[in-house]
This record gives sequence, structure tokens and C-alpha cells, in this order.
Amino acid sequence: MLHHLSFGVRDIVRAARFYDAVLAPLGYVRVWTDIEDGDPDAAVGYGRPGGGDLFAIKLRADRAAAPGEGFHLAFAAPDRAAVQAFHAAALAQGGRDNGAPGLRPDYGDDYYAAFVVDPDGYRIEAVIDGSACCGA
Repeated sequence: MLHHLSFGVRDIVRAARFYDAVLAPLGYVRVWTDIEDGDPDAAVGYGRPGGGDLFAIKLRADRAAAPGEGFHLAFAAPDRAAVQAFHAAALAQGGRDNGAPGLRPDYGDDYYAAFVVDPDGYRIEAVIDGSACCGA
């Protein structure tokens, strides 16, 4: 259904460092980088190696504002270890815990996820759901 999603961030270098770290365990990499000193539209795109961007961060300096409660973005993980590594990397890079790695039986018998809030206030998740038809 979705082609890609972008977040506006206040500090593109800090945000890129954060997403480089948290997305790597999930198998996602930078697929393009457009960061130049003084560029008000600096951006970085992430996706599968050799593919296009599925997620991007874009510098919006003072205009960046994360949506409130009720919005979050879930990234597909290849396994539980990747969910755990995502969570650890997020905390090491300045993210806040919003739900430690573990099973979420309310969402399904095999729904294993971790939740964090990134440095710009976006709520993100890494999930492996063994009951899903089309996993990571």
C-alpha cells in the first residue's frame, strides 16, 4: 500500500546517526544521502541494500514536529535478535524506551516487538510477527 514515508527532523546529522544505528540490525541501509553544509533540504533515504528508499528523514530544522499519541511507524525485523539490537541501538543513540523487546500477546501469539521514541519525538517500533503472511 505505501511507497515510502518521510520524517521531518531538527538535526539531520544526529537523526542520520540514529537511523543508521537502529535500522542496520533490521537489514536496512542508507540508499542515498543528500547532506551538504547549509542545505535547508538535506535528506537521507533508507531501504534494502540495492533498492530504493522506503523511509527518509528530511531536515526541517525549526519546523519538524512529530505526530502525537496514536501515530507510530513499525519496521519489519528478520528475527527477535534484530528487534533486541534495534532497541539497544536506539537507547545508545539517544532514543527513549517506549516498550522493551518482548512478546505482545494482545497483538498476536507470535508478535515480538520493541518500541522507542527517537530524538525528534517520533514513535517507532521493530517487529517480527510469525503469524503474518508476508514477514520481513
